[in-house]
Formats: sequence, C-alpha cells, structure tokens
Amino acid sequence: MELRPALDGFYGIPQETRLLFSALAGLDNLDLAGFLQMSKRRLRGGVYGRSVGNAGDQIQHASQVLVSLKGQTSFDWKTTVAEWLQEQGADLRLRWRTWLSGYIAVGQFDGGPFADYLWQELFGRSLPASERERVLRHSRYRVCAEPWRWMHLAGIERAQVLGRSRYPRVDTRGADVLIAQTPFPGRVRRGTELVVHYHDAIPVLMPHTISDRAFHQASHYHALAANVRDGAWFACVSETTRQDLLRLFPSAEARSATLYNMIPSHYRPTEPEPERIPGIVRRYSHVEFVGKKPLKTWVLHRRFRSEEARAEFLQRTLGPGARFLLMVSTIEPRKNHGRLLAAWEALHAEDPELRLILVGHIGWDYEQALDAMLPWLEEGSLFLLQNVPSDNLRLLFRQALVTVCPSVGEGFDFSGIEAMRCGGVTVASDIPVHREVYGAATEYFDPYDTASLVATLRPLLYGGEAEARREALRAQGVRHSERYLPERILPQWEAFLQRVVSRGRAS
Repeated sequence: MELRPALDGFYGIPQETRLLFSALAGLDNLDLAGFLQMSKRRLRGGVYGRSVGNAGDQIQHASQVLVSLKGQTSFDWKTTVAEWLQEQGADLRLRWRTWLSGYIAVGQFDGGPFADYLWQELFGRSLPASERERVLRHSRYRVCAEPWRWMHLAGIERAQVLGRSRYPRVDTRGADVLIAQTPFPGRVRRGTELVVHYHDAIPVLMPHTISDRAFHQASHYHALAANVRDGAWFACVSETTRQDLLRLFPSAEARSATLYNMIPSHYRPTEPEPERIPGIVRRYSHVEFVGKKPLKTWVLHRRFRSEEARAEFLQRTLGPGARFLLMVSTIEPRKNHGRLLAAWEALHAEDPELRLILVGHIGWDYEQALDAMLPWLEEGSLFLLQNVPSDNLRLLFRQALVTVCPSVGEGFDFSGIEAMRCGGVTVASDIPVHREVYGAATEYFDPYDTASLVATLRPLLYGGEAEARREALRAQGVRHSERYLPERILPQWEAFLQRVVSRGRAS
C-alpha cells in the first residue's frame, strides 16, 4: 500500500492513508507492506537484490532511507554536486525505461529497528496509541527510489509526443495487489492488480481550484486514463466520486466500487470540556505566514505585551460559556472560507461575542482569504490554528456551537462526519457529495449565497428553540456517523480485495 501521502499533513488524504493502513493491518489473512516513495526527491537507501553483507550493513542501508525521507542527504558541497549528477542520470534513465517498457527496481526496507520514526512520522498524527502495535507489526516496506513526480512527467512527455500516456513499469513481483492513493504514474507486473483509492476528480473537473494547475491537471488525467486502460480497479470514497470517474471513463464501471472513508476509531461522543479550549487555541495558533508570491508576511494573531496577557485574554474570550463557530480545512479556494467569513461577519455585527475558529494549513491562492481575516485576527474575534492533534480537535468539534462545511466541491469531506462523531453539530453546503455522505444529519445552505448560510445558522444560534435544534442534530449526527466507523468499512474493503485477487488469479 502506497504511504507517500502519510508523510505530509494531518487531514484529508494523508489521514485516510494512515487510517486505511491501520485497518488493513488488523486483517490476519493479509500480508501488508507499506510502499515508500518521495514526491519530488529520490529516495536513497534500502536493500536491492538478495544480500548486502552482514546485519550491520543492512541496517545502515535501511537507516539511509530515514535520512532521505527527512531531507537533505549530502553533507558537503562535493556530495551535493555528486548527488545532483546522479539525479540527472537517474531522470534520463527513467525516461528511457518509460519509452522501452523497462522496470523500476523496488527495494526492501526493514522497519523493525525504526519503530519510533515510523510511528512519529507516518502514523501518529492520525492514529491513537492503542493502534501503534498493530501498524508496527508490519515492518517490511518496499521502497521506490524514483520520485512520484518524475514518473508522472515521464508519462506526460510520452502523451505530448504520441497523444497517449504511458508510464514506467514498477517491479511489483511478489505482490498480489498494489493500493495507490491517487492515479498511479506506473504500471505493475503481471500477477499484481493495481487498486486506485480514488478520492476525487477535482483536478480535472475543477482545475481552477487546485495548486500547480498545469501539472496536477495533466498528471491526474493522463495517469487515470492509463490506469483505466491497464485494467486497474477503483475504490472510490463516495458514489459521487465514482460517478465523476465514470463520467470521464465509462469503461471503468465494472472495476469500480464505492468504499467510504473511515473516521478515526478514537473519535467518539464525549462530554464537553470548555476549560481546555483556551489552551488549545494558545498552543496551536498560527503566528505568522510568509507568502512567496507576493513576498509578504501576514501576522495571524493578536499581539499582546506578554504571554500572561495573552493567556488571560484567551481565557476570558474562549473559556467556559464562550460561543464559537468552527471550520476545519486547508485554506484554498475550493473550501470557500470567504463565504463563511462573510456570513460570520454578518452575525458578529449583531452578536460581538460570537467567535470563529478556523483549523487548517495555509494552502494556495490564500491571499484574499488571509487579507480578509487580518482585522478579525488582530481584534481577537477570529482564531487560525494549525497542526491540531486528533485528541484536541475532538474537543473543538464537541464544544463548537456549529461546525460549518462550506466547500464548493469534495470527494468525501471528513470534517462534517468527524464533528458528528464527536458529538458536534454540522451545517454543510448543498453539494451532491454532502447530501450523500451527511444525509439528514445536517442542515444545508447554498455555498454561493451568504444570506443562505446566515439563514441556516441563525435558527441554530438564536431563539428559544436553538438549543433544542442543536441537540436534535447532535443526536442524529452521532447515530449517522456510525456507518463510517472502521468496523463498518473494513469488511467492505476485505470483500473488495478478495474479489480483486480472485478475478486477477482467474485471468
């Protein structure tokens, strides 16, 4: 199973990658190995071939994998130059193999001696400690030295010349199935079935909302087209996503299935703990952000004369009795932060005690959103957090008056279901995937109409029936969220993989 996304981020695809690996690790009839690869840099180290000497040599080669995953591997200018030359040669060889159908070698990495790294860097951001032993007992990993982006570029280059993409072969011998987390820029050996865990078709259907648009649109489409031609299977995270796939490639219907994302097992309904909210905000607030284009620094918090003054303000503003709305998502155009901000401003004008907490990394095309937030951040009415661990995020979901999910496009959208599972109240944009995934456990609004969001929020925040409305949604959300627990989703994955392997062996 590909683990590349697990190296980055807390939420979304990185989180689902960790959750799926942990769930599959609990199947006794499955021999599971992680597939490690970098996005833009070559991955060094690993054992290629049958032997590399004594046990110490093997550990040294494995240790080099960790050094490479963490960053720069050169230690002086001579090794920097040597590595640069090696990378140029490796890139040329990769492109040559793509045209000649050559294989990319896959190495071995024994993770047994490196349990701390594997837990801290790959799994610990999303999984509870109780699952640590389960994921670490699968200590054999495969490593691919060639960067994921290079493989995409090699396939796109062939499409530009011949009008049809083709990708290098990956030496997957010994594996019945390779699970990729996005359209995979490679082909597998005969005897291995490729399963694409398909999250969304947004890079093709909504390319104006993604980062690095030219590359991501082209890489997604051409790899997806090649995967379909090569007979890959598709595990789609929602039926909406599956229908988007079939709109692009109707021939994938027989080899696609809907397998919903699963939510963390340690998310559960609990009693609110309002006294902890000020400390969470203090610990995980963004301080400042330096943009690249234009080169500009955004100060993303209110300034205080001392930490004591800051702590006192947060206690007064967000302590027991405080009222706030919550949104959890990367700051990027598709997530529609501007709509929520405009609706909250309208409510805040009438109710100055209503706060807004936003949780998420700063992604791309963020300038307009950050500029709009600045006066409220300085006032101390809006708070922008990052890297919030699951245990603390659970408390925010539970304590918020409402968690708002205003996105204009999604493949699944974790935050609403997670809020429900934690005993929170959710309102969501009226888009097909929200209707499918959230059902009747939320209230909906037009994501393009600020007045619609205000009108949806107002009855949940004000008036004699507001608390009863929230409690009804809270109870319904807890029940609804049970369908996405690992114990509900894992049997579907097991049946799907058995069907994939059986069909593959029969053919």
